[in-house]
Amino acid sequence: MSQKTALIIGGGPAGLMAAEMLADAGHAVSVVDAKPTVGRKFLMAGKSGLNLTKNEPPEVFFPVFGEARDWLEPILWEFGPMEVQEWAEALGQTVFTGSSGRVFPDAMKASPLLRAWLTRLRGKGITFLNGWHWTGWREKTAVFDTADGEKTLSPDATVLALGGASWARLGSDGQWAKHFDKDEIAPFQPANMGFTVAWSKYMEPVFGKPIKPVRVRVGDHSYRGEFVISRTGVEGGAIYTLSRHLREAMTDKGVTLIVDLFPDVPLDTLRNRISRPRGKASLANHLRKSIGLKGAKMALFNEFAPARGVSSPKRLADILKALPMQLQGPRPIDEAISTAGGVKQAALNDGLMLKSRAGVFCAGEMLDWEAPTGGYLLTTCLATGRHAGLAAVKYLAADK
Repeated sequence: MSQKTALIIGGGPAGLMAAEMLADAGHAVSVVDAKPTVGRKFLMAGKSGLNLTKNEPPEVFFPVFGEARDWLEPILWEFGPMEVQEWAEALGQTVFTGSSGRVFPDAMKASPLLRAWLTRLRGKGITFLNGWHWTGWREKTAVFDTADGEKTLSPDATVLALGGASWARLGSDGQWAKHFDKDEIAPFQPANMGFTVAWSKYMEPVFGKPIKPVRVRVGDHSYRGEFVISRTGVEGGAIYTLSRHLREAMTDKGVTLIVDLFPDVPLDTLRNRISRPRGKASLANHLRKSIGLKGAKMALFNEFAPARGVSSPKRLADILKALPMQLQGPRPIDEAISTAGGVKQAALNDGLMLKSRAGVFCAGEMLDWEAPTGGYLLTTCLATGRHAGLAAVKYLAADK
């Protein structure tokens, strides 16, 4: 195959995976990124433990993508949880699966994996151009703003992997969308985000404290896990998992999240324990001794339990199993872990090439899909990057 030129705009996991596919096919590949170094959001994701993927069966893994499942499932069958683990281990990073099914590198950090990957990519001849900000197209030429003035590149194929619209300081600001036709882009919305709560002053002592275990519910959707009380509201795994459903249920008055503070205790058991003789003990001491309600959970109960809820053990138990927490709205999009919206499926062919611009492919978070945290995000970025890269290889092979 004759060597051709390929341009990758965006140096995150999706872009790097696309670059490797094209380099493996013998093409001259350049990766361009607006930041001084690549993989900045990838490194940030690994600060609290790099969650690579989720080790679970397909019938559990695929449904989390909602209506995007039909679009993404064939791509994830080609490169899914097992392939992600093999990919990491091929880079010298052994992995393990936690009790929740989440997969992590033994080092727990992203930096060793990224360093090994970049060494391999450079060994394949891939060129990195950092500090180049893409400013759009001039016919078939990609135009960039750099420290040395305007630069242009006219590759034979291009893969765009520009990220979503959160974490602007790491390079994902969504500004690339202005270079697309409006009907090609679904509006950006926050995903995997916290929600604002108007706390009273009595909650200040428990800011930063986890609430666990709990089962949270909105409509027909529920999740057992934990969340954290922050100064501005609530955040954490259980909130992120339901964030899409909470966002869609939001009204001008906010949305009510139902919290089961005792998910492992049956309602009748809770009622019986609360019904034990109280004597002269205060209600708080009685609940602490009879059911173990204390600390942050007690504070949350006091914040949201209606006054009439303490009138009887039966009513009290009902509220403890279904505490109505009022959320005002999602936190700002730039605080979100990821975003919904982006390039629509209808704007792309099966190879993720833009129908409006031959030879230009899209991958990663800039595509219109969303999924909860837990390894789904990174796996899909890698998978779509690989898919777009391989499709670009086929395009170049067919281009005479």
